Amino acid sequence: MRVVLQRVSHASVTVEQTVVGQIDKGFLLLVGICDEDTDADLDYLVKKISLLRVFEDEAGKMNLALNQVDGSILSVSQFTLYASTKKGNRPSFTAAGAPDYAEKMYNRFNQKLAATGLTVATGEFGADMQVGLENDGPVTILFDTQESR
Repeated sequence: MRVVLQRVSHASVTVEQTVVGQIDKGFLLLVGICDEDTDADLDYLVKKISLLRVFEDEAGKMNLALNQVDGSILSVSQFTLYASTKKGNRPSFTAAGAPDYAEKMYNRFNQKLAATGLTVATGEFGADMQVGLENDGPVTILFDTQESR
């Protein structure tokens, strides 16, 4: 499982000119699933993301977690995180999870994040989405559960 986390001042996702998810301060998560991902991967990322301390405290140090700053999450499915560009100029997406499995895992990931008490907004799985954001910092962090195995 791969997640690109961006600390944002605000973010939104639009489908067919309708805003389907939006947040103010928090994390925009671009979430990629592969067929080898398990509940252990979900649990690992939920713990890492929910406890990640990247918001500034009174001393200006990145020391506060999302729940300490009343932040939210906007989670957007992103199969292109599994693009392979090894051959040619057209990326291959064969490493991305099968749509049915990926959607099930993406939904469970979001449910587990929400179960921590965080507010979680989402995009629409499989849709053509427009994502707007203001990256705060910028702070961008990549998680890859295959590296944690």
